[in-house]
Amino acid sequence: MGTYINIGNAGFQRARNSEYVDKSMLISVVNKTLFTERQFSCVSRCRRFGKSMAARMLYAYYDHSCDSRALFADLAIASDPTFRQHLNKYPAIYLDMTDFVSRYKNDDIVDKIEAALLDDVSKAYSDVAMNPEDSLMDYLLRVNIAKGEQFFFIIDEWDAICREFEPGTKAMDDYVGWLRRMFKSQQAMRVFAGVYMTGILPVKKYKTESALNNFLEYSMVEPGDMGEYFGFTKDEVRTLADKHSIDFDELEKWYDGYQIGDILSMFNPNSVMQAVTRRRCRSYWASTGAYDTVANYIQMNYEGLKDDVILMLAGGRCKVNPTKFQNDMSIIRSKDDVLTVLIHLGYLSYDWQKSECYIPNKEVGGEMVNAVEDNNWAGVVTALQNSEQLLQDTLDGDEEAVARAIDAAHDENTSILSYNNENSLACVLSIAYYYARNNYVMHRELASGKGFADIVLIPRKNVESPAVVVELKFRQDADAAIDQIKRRQYPAKVAQYTDDLLLVGINYDRDTKQHTCHIEKVKNG
Repeated sequence: MGTYINIGNAGFQRARNSEYVDKSMLISVVNKTLFTERQFSCVSRCRRFGKSMAARMLYAYYDHSCDSRALFADLAIASDPTFRQHLNKYPAIYLDMTDFVSRYKNDDIVDKIEAALLDDVSKAYSDVAMNPEDSLMDYLLRVNIAKGEQFFFIIDEWDAICREFEPGTKAMDDYVGWLRRMFKSQQAMRVFAGVYMTGILPVKKYKTESALNNFLEYSMVEPGDMGEYFGFTKDEVRTLADKHSIDFDELEKWYDGYQIGDILSMFNPNSVMQAVTRRRCRSYWASTGAYDTVANYIQMNYEGLKDDVILMLAGGRCKVNPTKFQNDMSIIRSKDDVLTVLIHLGYLSYDWQKSECYIPNKEVGGEMVNAVEDNNWAGVVTALQNSEQLLQDTLDGDEEAVARAIDAAHDENTSILSYNNENSLACVLSIAYYYARNNYVMHRELASGKGFADIVLIPRKNVESPAVVVELKFRQDADAAIDQIKRRQYPAKVAQYTDDLLLVGINYDRDTKQHTCHIEKVKNG
């Protein structure tokens, strides 16, 4: 058994000894690329979304030094037509870039990688002579000529060097050059049956061209036909919840919300497994240096980025163009670049059909709130901190307290949002009621009756609280807002969720810049 070649299937064996959600059909997708022009794959997905797990599974499947039939016998891939064709048929190389990045911080890191791989491969093929001047590619070609063998090469965390070293440094230039020599030559087509790289970022661009444009890329923005293997689907999480008697609705609230290509509902797999194991839903999303860097760019407020972050905290979406990003977190030039980085890191989800991004769930929302607090956005922070009391005052029917809270939230955010804009006020209100999302599903502009309710709070499962309908009016009065709710039959719309309903009318006077509130309890049925 080697260090990088012929390492066996122990890594995937540990996964099978644990709670395992079957993602083995990823192998079928990769099998279809072998010995084709699509045999070079770069699969990037955000942290804690199973990148290394997938890499270990693929290695256990392809490595010819072990017998992995038993590991896959009860998985979906076992019935795939390509399963036996490629099972344990190739000399496989596994390179974890984080291992080298953690040990070497100087410019000769690529030389260390090359030397370590060459030494290990030459030991595995001691009967194939190696010339002193041979590079790794030179020697792999010698093995191919002598033995007729083609390799499967896996690089885990391929972009670790890109995240650690600045552009233009010797280490970065050496690494890009090494990748090109290994995988972009005619020899690569002969030496490799397939190559699978995985990391957080897609392949780095130079100007508008990828450094490795022969790689087929799969990412959080463009997942291709690998989307369903990026995270846990709703059915997979429901099965886990039933098996372990965990509240599925809580798992959904905390960890769902990612759109991966055409798959509209994806869960963070690491967080789901943590919650199942610990039997508690909370944030398992530890902050990273990468996000700390991006948070600094948020504070710079490129092109109104700060307003967009607040809009997303309020449950809204913002437009994003991810195509200009250079796939390098040290090169951030615009709002689109920051938002695209956050998509790749998993802090935002991306709707490719609408070119919009949004905060996917409670777990990530909490981390974004932390970022806002760290950046000292005083008005927003105050509104968030007061949101629990505002919800309680609303449920208690304390109209004066609600009006005062909305006054404060509106005043404190005038420098961020247009003061006399109805949509901006709705956004401020959504921030002010942020705490309500713990027990409610918040809808903005929910279609109902003959119009749209500005904000509707629907109680979550097992929450014994009334539904809340909030209507905003300008230069009228709070009673007029209540009347409008009744005319548009909003109570009938939400009666399916609860027997109790609170109608909250809020009027804003542009001249006095004051709010008034009227709250009315309604019994349905």
